[in-house]
Amino acid sequence: MKIMVCIKQVPHQDARLDVNGAGTWIQEENIKFEINPYDQNALEAALQLKDKEAGTEVVVVSIGPERVTQSLRTALGMGADRAVHVKDGAADGSDSLGTAKILAAVAKAESPDLIFAGFMSDDGNLAATGPMLATLLGIPHTTTAVSFQKNGAIQVERELEGGALEVVELNTPCLVTTQTGMNQVRYASLKGIMAAKKKPIDVKTVADLGLAGQVGADAAKIKIEKLYTPPKGQGAEILSGSVDEVVGKLVGKIKELGLL
Repeated sequence: MKIMVCIKQVPHQDARLDVNGAGTWIQEENIKFEINPYDQNALEAALQLKDKEAGTEVVVVSIGPERVTQSLRTALGMGADRAVHVKDGAADGSDSLGTAKILAAVAKAESPDLIFAGFMSDDGNLAATGPMLATLLGIPHTTTAVSFQKNGAIQVERELEGGALEVVELNTPCLVTTQTGMNQVRYASLKGIMAAKKKPIDVKTVADLGLAGQVGADAAKIKIEKLYTPPKGQGAEILSGSVDEVVGKLVGKIKELGLL
């Protein structure tokens, strides 16, 4: 069985985020990056299947600059077998559809039985890439998995709005996106880290995947026009007096603001 895991490198959860000079994204210099938390759970799900089924191969795929190699090495240290790194400036600025096209091209070359991806990324929060990838590949998919098991078919327990749970069954090949907290993510062991240095990372360009001119900022349907920090308000006004007086003043303020 071959499992492909899509991972994205995002700013570390403790990193200080500042808007860049152009106001189009965050300032990425001199901050730490890590594997997107949702994708960590996706990787753990794949590794758990590998632990149970001999002969399972786990391939991790990521898109981004040279620094992404660090996250791929971390995934290999955790137990993944191979990595594919799409490292090409022509992919910069891709929207969810562009990203899905790149991942689909890799998936067509790899022919995985199962694809895992995080439900969404911590930086974009769009939750669109996974379903788009499945659609481009023409395979069934489900999202927000909180648990799964493989018994011939893939059985997934997924979270719905309001906290309800739903169980779905998928035939392979298929794609599953994972919720955070669905499993306990393992650490890369010292032995794994040392072994990761010898595991292959296949570097691809957009042209290698046959997508020249089809992805990147120029091809994106969705673009960030402006990113900015919300202006500070004037501060709170404290109303004093008895309960009846405060209620009267509050109602007056609400009417004054046209909220009532």
